[in-house]
Amino acid sequence: MKMILVYPGKRTEREILAGVEKAVLRPRSPSASPNKLILGENLAVLRCLLEDYHLAGRVDLVYIDPPFSTNVQYRIGSDRANTVSMAHDDEVAYSDTLVGAEYLEFLRERLIFLRELMSDRASIYLHIDYKIGHYVKIIMDEVFGRENFRNDIARIKCNPKNFRRQAYGNIKDLILFYSKTDSPTWNEPRMPFLAEDVERLFKKVDKSGRRYTTVPLHAPGETQNGKTGQPWRGLMPPKGRHWRSPPEVLEELDRQGLIEWSAAGVPRKKIFADEQVGKKAQDVWEFKDPQYPCYPTEKNLDLLKFIIGASSNPGDLVLDCFCGSGTTLVAAQQLGRRWIGVDQSEHTIAVAERRLRALQGDLFTGAVEFEVLFQEGVTVPTNRLRSR
Repeated sequence: MKMILVYPGKRTEREILAGVEKAVLRPRSPSASPNKLILGENLAVLRCLLEDYHLAGRVDLVYIDPPFSTNVQYRIGSDRANTVSMAHDDEVAYSDTLVGAEYLEFLRERLIFLRELMSDRASIYLHIDYKIGHYVKIIMDEVFGRENFRNDIARIKCNPKNFRRQAYGNIKDLILFYSKTDSPTWNEPRMPFLAEDVERLFKKVDKSGRRYTTVPLHAPGETQNGKTGQPWRGLMPPKGRHWRSPPEVLEELDRQGLIEWSAAGVPRKKIFADEQVGKKAQDVWEFKDPQYPCYPTEKNLDLLKFIIGASSNPGDLVLDCFCGSGTTLVAAQQLGRRWIGVDQSEHTIAVAERRLRALQGDLFTGAVEFEVLFQEGVTVPTNRLRSR
């Protein structure tokens, strides 16, 4: 059964796809690079990318960190580029003043266009907070289908606070992870073992001091005629199970000292801690925000690298239409992905461009090529973009 939110001003998908004004994009410096940094209103730009740039079904990963419906205007002091201020004479970084139904429809319109741009193996990660996130999940269920919901990820964003209020402290926000279809790109990300993980999971220590644990040599399912159903060392696998490897492979493992025999003569395979790539990632992540950001709400670079590494491959196209200071674009560039970033703030585009240009000196990144475009009708002071 499909569940949807009903609210004033909600339009049909057909009305949205056909009724949104399409941006006309002009290059500030023409380039053949697929990487694009775009100054413009993102809904109009998304329709332009869909129709004029023919990108329908060609975006392989979407990450967005939209406004959180906080009803706050964020400003940056003209002489304090790394600070957030509420003073009226400071420069506006961005406004987060949409609330209620108006905010939900704002987000839904963009999600519909993003879905049309996404390839069949694409995923979308939407970063949001606990105050509005549960409404947004219902919107995403409607746009992408409940069957394509993958995870509700809790992201630890900061250290514990001791603010006085009649509620628990808030140290997390929310990432909603959906796919376009049932077969998205998935690279099984791993998290490094902590020291306490190693002590808990690998309790045994061999003569050389290496920590290890043991696992059964058999697996569920009977094999009637295959080698894994045959006896080894006079032993048969338990009823209803089969050896994980043929007897000749088990013999080689034993010769190498990789099988441990219990006092009762039960064999188990040794698994060493120092040979493991890490533990399976769970749905609680600790990627804290930068302590001294270059832009309000700047996200952790390692967080974006983790997402991009998990849900895309080198050469894939990554899109962030709320790109802010460009952390998604920097992560994509460093991991060998193509990218498109969109934002309507002149200041954020300037910060993003500066960060991307700085990668030219990165030994591991190589040449950074991208095209800067702006929506026709938007004022773009070229010298200001280049000097920040």
